[in-house]
Amino acid sequence: MHLHLRNIAPALVLLLACTKVHAEDHRVTVGGTYDSGGYTYPQLNFSPRTISANVGDTVTFVNSGGTHNVAADDGSFRCANGCDGSGGNGNPSGSNWSSTITLTAAGTIGFHCEVHGSMGMTGTINVAGAGTTNVPITPGFTGAWYDPAQSGHGILIEVLADNRFLAWWFTFTPDGQQAWFGNVGTIDPATNTGTIDALQTQGGRWIPNFDPTNVTQPPWGTLTFSFTDCDHGRVDFDSSVAGYGTGHMDISRLTHIGGLACP
Repeated sequence: MHLHLRNIAPALVLLLACTKVHAEDHRVTVGGTYDSGGYTYPQLNFSPRTISANVGDTVTFVNSGGTHNVAADDGSFRCANGCDGSGGNGNPSGSNWSSTITLTAAGTIGFHCEVHGSMGMTGTINVAGAGTTNVPITPGFTGAWYDPAQSGHGILIEVLADNRFLAWWFTFTPDGQQAWFGNVGTIDPATNTGTIDALQTQGGRWIPNFDPTNVTQPPWGTLTFSFTDCDHGRVDFDSSVAGYGTGHMDISRLTHIGGLACP
């Protein structure tokens, strides 16, 4: 009996390894239209606008309406009816085009439509390296996190029930004013990432002049969290607000919550 188990175990390990490295295709809808009040309007965005992927995965962009293309901010690809340099034509096109790129290196890739990028038609691909493994996000990750190299601002995280993920970033605006933004989002168990559509709180004043009717929470952008162990991770950001841009910050744990174990 033991001999049979010893023979089967290597095969199971090989099967699991093969399953783990299987490449995934990520589909992104480009443009399109929506109806409101009896009229049809153009949809000037990418959906989803933030993609978490791995080296070796592919991303397929599909035009659903309008004259668009997709171009990497770093010039690594430019696609519409195929991609430049690969026998295609990356000029903006109104046809029902579809183009696929392969992710060959880890990092953050910003992309935009050359026609409508200035109108917010942008997106981000967060690519994890082949050897990078995100650990599952459990309630034990609740606490305060920061970048030790940038002490003075940080993020409060709380892992909630039903794969919900709360995060608020207490920081500063590009011109040096205090700012905070965050929201409640969701955890994707398939990628072990937590993503939120962040809102930026504005309009408040110190008591006794605080008036809740003056407080607004306009959209700020997207925050995507991942962790390599119980004390280290990163947050990838993609802001639609001028001055913040796209990038990532490595984060380390600052506080633990009593009674919550992190496996």
